[in-house]
Amino acid sequence: MAAAAPAAAASPEARAVTGTAEPDTGDEDSREVRVLQSLRGRIYEAKNLLPYLGPNKMRDCFCTINLDQEEVYRTQVVEKSLRPYFSEEFYFEIPRTFQYLSFYVYDKNVLQRDLRIGKVAIKKEDLCNHSGKETWFSLQPVDSNSEVQGKVHLELKLNELITENGTVCQQLVVHIKACHGLPLINGQSCDPYATVSLIGPSRNDQKKTKVKKKTSNPQFNEIFYFEVTRSSSYTRKSQFQVEEEDIEKLEIRIDLWNNENLVQDVFLGEIKVPVNVLRNDSTHQAWYLLQPRDNGNKSSKPDDLGSLRLTLCYTEDYVLPSEYYGPLKTLLLKSPDVQPVSASAAYILGEICQDQKDAVLPLVRLLLHHNKLVPFITAVAELDLKDTQDASTIFRGNSLATRCLDEMMKIVGGHYLKVTLKPILDEICESSKSCEIDPVKLKEGDNVENNKENLHYYVDKVFNTIVGSSVSCPTVMCDIFYSLRQMATKRFPNNPHVQYSAVTSFVFLRFFAVAILSPHTFHLRPHYPDTQTIRTLTLISKTIQTLGNWGSLSRRKSRSKKSVMCEFLKMFQEERYFTDVKKFLDEISSTETKESSGTSEPVHLKEGEMYKRAQGRTRIGKKNFKKRWFCLTSRELTYHKQPGKDAIYTIPVKNILAVEKLEESSFNKKNMFQVIHTEKTLYVQANNCVEANEWIDMLCRVSRCNHNRLSSFHPSAYLNGNWLCCQETSENTPGCKPCTAGIPADIQIDIDEDRETERIYSLFTLSSLKLQKMEEACGTIAVYQGPQKEPDYSNFTIEDSVTTFKTIQQIKSIIEKLNEPHEKYRKKRSSSAKYGSKENPIVGKIS
Repeated sequence: MAAAAPAAAASPEARAVTGTAEPDTGDEDSREVRVLQSLRGRIYEAKNLLPYLGPNKMRDCFCTINLDQEEVYRTQVVEKSLRPYFSEEFYFEIPRTFQYLSFYVYDKNVLQRDLRIGKVAIKKEDLCNHSGKETWFSLQPVDSNSEVQGKVHLELKLNELITENGTVCQQLVVHIKACHGLPLINGQSCDPYATVSLIGPSRNDQKKTKVKKKTSNPQFNEIFYFEVTRSSSYTRKSQFQVEEEDIEKLEIRIDLWNNENLVQDVFLGEIKVPVNVLRNDSTHQAWYLLQPRDNGNKSSKPDDLGSLRLTLCYTEDYVLPSEYYGPLKTLLLKSPDVQPVSASAAYILGEICQDQKDAVLPLVRLLLHHNKLVPFITAVAELDLKDTQDASTIFRGNSLATRCLDEMMKIVGGHYLKVTLKPILDEICESSKSCEIDPVKLKEGDNVENNKENLHYYVDKVFNTIVGSSVSCPTVMCDIFYSLRQMATKRFPNNPHVQYSAVTSFVFLRFFAVAILSPHTFHLRPHYPDTQTIRTLTLISKTIQTLGNWGSLSRRKSRSKKSVMCEFLKMFQEERYFTDVKKFLDEISSTETKESSGTSEPVHLKEGEMYKRAQGRTRIGKKNFKKRWFCLTSRELTYHKQPGKDAIYTIPVKNILAVEKLEESSFNKKNMFQVIHTEKTLYVQANNCVEANEWIDMLCRVSRCNHNRLSSFHPSAYLNGNWLCCQETSENTPGCKPCTAGIPADIQIDIDEDRETERIYSLFTLSSLKLQKMEEACGTIAVYQGPQKEPDYSNFTIEDSVTTFKTIQQIKSIIEKLNEPHEKYRKKRSSSAKYGSKENPIVGKIS
């Protein structure tokens, strides 16, 4: 529920489908509480990286984000730099528990494995210390002894034995039961085994378990016996009493390894348990988190390996049942109608948040879900215009209005971008044509005139596609653009161009130009472009910005400071560009412009490389899984041998009956899901848990309206004549577990409004001190009407102190009532997760 990571170690795993979590056990209320995790932030740059020793000192660097040892995100490669600038934003749902969030900096190697230069590893409970802060982190060395994840279930016992010669000794019984969450090795489940050692000043007895094949959750269930020598002064006072001077010197160490057969085994982690845990009890049983070796992860000097600049925001929300959020939702949804809008709950949230961007996403999604976004943005944009004195700067800043509009375009404009830009961006990214027009940056053999022609061709094609796309512009965008035009004309009645500048500030500068520059971010391309393509897209984006800027076109002058771009832009001074932009802006900002009732082409939703199990086979084995390129549109799911090749197999979306996770035990593979359709069930393995989460979510969304969807499914596979989950022998036996996906309240934009309201509640809670200051400011203004001398008060926009004060009182009352069920759930959660349980394993030694 807090915006930053809580210190509690227990955390129920979220389900793979976005907006759905594994319900907690307990009373009726806690069973319905969902724990949802997400991570957003930005990877800015690295600096002071170690150079190569040879003449070519530069490196080709990229950065990855890992949950424990599982890679879930990768940046583009920045070539030939020791200070690579990435500047990439990321956001994803976290569908499982984790111990460390890590960032690795790599040096790309074409012929060999990529070299890990260094890493930043942050414990989950420490993420709250970095929330929202831009921080330089020192890179730490990457050592195989420090790359660990997972946990071990262990039981220890002390038995008393009398030997054949009559002496009494103690027997230590070590029962290693199981492990959970071991890492993938080269993308596949490992072949783990454990060594169990009793270590003391003069002994090191070691035993070994059997190797378990292809599993990250091995069930060992093996027992080992060690004789514990007693001191000669032992007297039989108590059956299980152990002398301090003996037992303090002994410990059990369990090392986990991956069996590599012909090469050196890979260390997976270790735990150390002092035998004196049995001082007061003859039995000790607990789960332990695997730890790095003592010599692992030893820090070099702080800046030896370089540094990485990051911004992070990890959230963990406890979403209560819907009825708890009624009063807060009602208050927020009244915001567009409050006079003045600055006294509304939604506007106040934007005022008091430390980072306004935190408030924008849940606000936009909630208001959009209830068709309240257009009037709210209109009201706050009008407030912006009151402070705008120069028409040339209209809507160019980062205000609540512009940020809400940006977020809205990302949410509702995805389809619009795909049908408009994706075909031409595919052509650009798959072509090898050079478009470099700067003589200084030309490669050997390039011709600047040929490059200009190439660039002119691409710009023309992109421009014509955009100005001819008004029929596809979403209705909600058209409605807001219409309002912006009317307000701008009213604010600057003597400026004929300002009505167009108000619209182009968003649709060209903040929408199309940004999507062209970063197609991967908008899911228009599956991978980051290479360096040459990035340069081409940059030049196209800059040109489109200029062509779309009505103010620049009206004066026929380019504002580009670079003479190279200035010369190139002269090629676009024809009247038709000027006329086409005006016509396009007129069309998308007219109340009569609406989306076409249907599109002739299917909407491209997602694509990427995954592994699928061969259809119709029953044998379990690696050869049954093949790498394929998957593509999902609004009409069908297909897979191909390679991108751009003909489809090998097609599943119409209307034939999808269910999409669910598949238990790892089915094929001993992680991150698997199943697409159940009218023919044979398709089993798919994603590359990581985040990717699996996104595919399941998207497939569920696109197929949720199917009339023949299943209500139950089998969580395991049908192999060798029976279902592994329920052991039923008939392949047509109905499922043994209820399906997880329900019918959404809004088919077009599937929004979990309870989660968004919970996020807003958390933000109000975190900003309670600032809310209190705003309340005090209202009281001061109401009593004293002179200039505000208190600096904190001047930071707030308070137009009507009485109405604002009343709204703040309502917010505080609602938040206080919501605090009660949250506090009740926190207490139940902390008491139910016993230290040493699977949900809350022991970290390090205990005594």
